[in-house]
Amino acid sequence: MANWLFKIEPDCFSYSDLEAAGSTVWDGVSNALALKHLRTAKPGDRVFLYHTGKEKAIVGVMEVTSTPRATDDDPKAVVLDVKPVKRLKTPVTLAAIKADDAFAEWELVRMSRLSVMPVPPAIWKKIEAMGK
Repeated sequence: MANWLFKIEPDCFSYSDLEAAGSTVWDGVSNALALKHLRTAKPGDRVFLYHTGKEKAIVGVMEVTSTPRATDDDPKAVVLDVKPVKRLKTPVTLAAIKADDAFAEWELVRMSRLSVMPVPPAIWKKIEAMGK
């Protein structure tokens, strides 16, 4: 099982929207590296949901519920389904992440525009602890 971080503008779709819907199709990814990551996600993988924009924080955990599949509109694009698992009690802000040297090599810090990225196990554990 792998761990991921997916970014989205909360004005477009928020964790609250996901909780209300019960599940959603994760789409709209166009960056080649982000698409490469999305193609390797599998059902059961866990995903941090990161709100971009004014919030800039990890706010919840989702689970991948389908295999990635091509879209009808663009043969290079893929989508997959996710469902909510839990909201973090305390959102973990980008400022808090950048203030901790343990995150210095993580894509969230190094490649700020990447919308889908892996989360190494040690970072996953640290984020979960910070979110409690």
